Amino acid sequence: LSRPGAMKFNVSNPATGAQKVLEVDDERKLREFYDKRMNQEVDGNVLGDEFAGYIFKVSGGNDKQGFPMKQGVMTTKRVSLLLKKGSTCYRQRRKGERKRKSVRGCIVSSDIQVLNLVIVKKGEGDLPGLTDTTVPRRLGPKRATRIRKLFALEKADRLEKTYRVKREITRGEGKKPTIKMPKIQRLVTPQRLQRKRAAKAFKVANATKTRTELAAYAKLKAQRTREAKEKRAEQHSKRRSQNSATKSS
Repeated sequence: LSRPGAMKFNVSNPATGAQKVLEVDDERKLREFYDKRMNQEVDGNVLGDEFAGYIFKVSGGNDKQGFPMKQGVMTTKRVSLLLKKGSTCYRQRRKGERKRKSVRGCIVSSDIQVLNLVIVKKGEGDLPGLTDTTVPRRLGPKRATRIRKLFALEKADRLEKTYRVKREITRGEGKKPTIKMPKIQRLVTPQRLQRKRAAKAFKVANATKTRTELAAYAKLKAQRTREAKEKRAEQHSKRRSQNSATKSS
């Protein structure tokens, strides 16, 4: 349990993948973080001499009741918002569902219990557990462009199995472990190009067919309209001839 008036800082270092929780109860240090918004940067000197030269970015946090901070809500208070699919702080359970949920504003105040910080710039000294250790990634990149970026490959190079990060999964005693690796996404292959050409040809053929059928329909409609007009004119002339014959008799 944290001490009353204390705030926890969840500091993460994207360069090493390490993460560490610091607990600060000095009001003078905490005051430097008040009224800061999410995505704003804070000088590390305010936390102590060991953080000299470091620059942190506020990435989020939770209040004392566990409600998360939401970007774009310009207040220090808690508000209730109607959230939908794609909104932060909400996960849709059913298609088309919306839900009213309580979230904390994006401005840091004394009501925040845990504040998430990201190291933007490394300082002079090392921080134990943050900059001196490297946490290996459990999962490797899955997208083709990111695999090429990780292994410094050219676009012409083939992405074989050797470039996919594998991980071994133990299945229990007496069972052989299995190897799992990601399926490469957004990989441009001859089959993908052929399917793209086929989809485009299908779309063009559908458009051509629609235009042809529309022209045929317009032609048939004009013919039917002309035939109906001629029929009405013939009936009208026949009626007039009958009327004139009746009058003459």
